[in-house]
Amino acid sequence: MHVRPEALTAIVASGRPIEVGILLFPDVEILDFAGPFEVFSGASRVARRNGALATVPFRVSTVAAQRETVVARHGLRVEPDHDFADAPAFDLLIVPGGVMTQPLADPATLDWVAAAARAATLTASVCTGAFVLARLGLLDGLEATTHWEDIPDLRAAFPDVRVVEDVPFVDEGQIVTSAGISAGIGMSLHLVGRVLGTELASATARQMQYDWTPRAA
Repeated sequence: MHVRPEALTAIVASGRPIEVGILLFPDVEILDFAGPFEVFSGASRVARRNGALATVPFRVSTVAAQRETVVARHGLRVEPDHDFADAPAFDLLIVPGGVMTQPLADPATLDWVAAAARAATLTASVCTGAFVLARLGLLDGLEATTHWEDIPDLRAAFPDVRVVEDVPFVDEGQIVTSAGISAGIGMSLHLVGRVLGTELASATARQMQYDWTPRAA
C-alpha cells in the first residue's frame, strides 16, 4: 500500500505537473479546501521563482458534483473548476471535511471519490473528510486521524480503522489523513516535502508566513 515519494516525483520529472483535485460539496469547511489549494499553488510559484524547476510542479483544481456554485461553510460561495463528468484524472486527490451529511449520503459523490482514489497515486483527507474515505473502505487496517471532536465517532463507526489522536496528520503512503481544519495546511506542506524536498516545502511555508516544522508522519 505504501507509495514511495518517487511515484509523484517521477510525474514532475516527466515534464508535466501533478494534477491535484480538491473535492467541493455543500457546507465544505473553507480552510479544509482553501488551505491545501494555497499550499500546492504556492509551492508551484516558489519553485518557479527560485529556479528549482523548469515546469510548474502542481496544477490544482476543484471538482463538485455539478458545475454550479457550491455554498461552503458560513455562506462562502465557490465556483468549481470541474464537475464529476468532466474532471481529469487526478494524481493527488484531496477530500476535505465540513458538514458531511451530503457527501456521505450521495451515491454519486461516493462513487466518484472511489473511482478517483483508484486512479490517483495518492489520496488525502482533511478533518472529517476521513469519514468519506472510511465509508469507502480506504482506511481499513490503516492508521488515520480526523478533527479531535470527531475522533470518537470515527472509532465507533469504523472499527476496522486504527484511529489515532493528538497528531496533525497520519501518512500511510498512498493514504494520508489530517486532523481538523488548519492541519490540512501542515499535511499539504508535508506532501510538498515528500515530492519536492523539505527545502522547497520550507520555502513555501515561509512564503505563506506559516509556522511549520517538518516532522515524521
